Amino acid sequence: MKGLENIYATREKRFLHGGDYFPEQWLHLPEYLQEDIKLMQIANTNTFSIGMFAWSRLEPEEGVYDFEWLDEVIDRIHSFGGNVILATPSGAKPSWMAKKYPEIRRVNNRREQELQGRRHNHCFTAPIYREKIKMINRKLAERYQNHPAILMWHISNEYSGECHCNLCQEAFRLWVKNRYNHDLEAVNVAWWATFWSHRYSGWDEIESPSVLGEDAMHGLTLDWQRFVTDQTIDFYKEEITPLRELTPHIPITTNFMADTA
Repeated sequence: MKGLENIYATREKRFLHGGDYFPEQWLHLPEYLQEDIKLMQIANTNTFSIGMFAWSRLEPEEGVYDFEWLDEVIDRIHSFGGNVILATPSGAKPSWMAKKYPEIRRVNNRREQELQGRRHNHCFTAPIYREKIKMINRKLAERYQNHPAILMWHISNEYSGECHCNLCQEAFRLWVKNRYNHDLEAVNVAWWATFWSHRYSGWDEIESPSVLGEDAMHGLTLDWQRFVTDQTIDFYKEEITPLRELTPHIPITTNFMADTA
């Protein structure tokens, strides 16, 4: 990998072979963890991505952190010369957070707020969620910044989805204002809004596409998708802030779904 040669100069040059590993799912079965380490070596694997969906184990209660289990897993992998790609957990928020801060739960295009469940179910715009992910990321960076097993950071996992909550509506309107130089008439022209008499007379009339309202105005739909992309990238940049600050020597990467355009 060009650009990483100096970073890995002190490490054995080898083909990185492994995959995602989710030991937090069977912490109540410690014998499984021991067996995993044996099987990793039998399979000649050497690199594992860990922690991407482990937030509820890393912070079981607000402000209460538990890294001892992760210490053990990383140390065991390091014991046979393995590497860890340490993930940040923003892709799956814990239930206690969804309950205490309901504004972080996504709203779909029917303006229905989702319940806690699945993954990538958070609002990219919500300030409290951005604050919480930076806090946990800082804790991870502080703890593992000098661990010899850490190869790189894996930021979240397969960024995807969109939110139509009031916070996102306001952010979208601001995005549109900036894109069209605060000229509402330019928006009407660009989106061909006169068709069906859908012209906007005020910025507060602009809404994201919805099956309950405007979903056939192609200019609106295209700009909404551009906004979602920009908001996702902005979230990513804010998420990596503490990692850049504390671990500038550790590379950062992320990934997307295979069918993501």
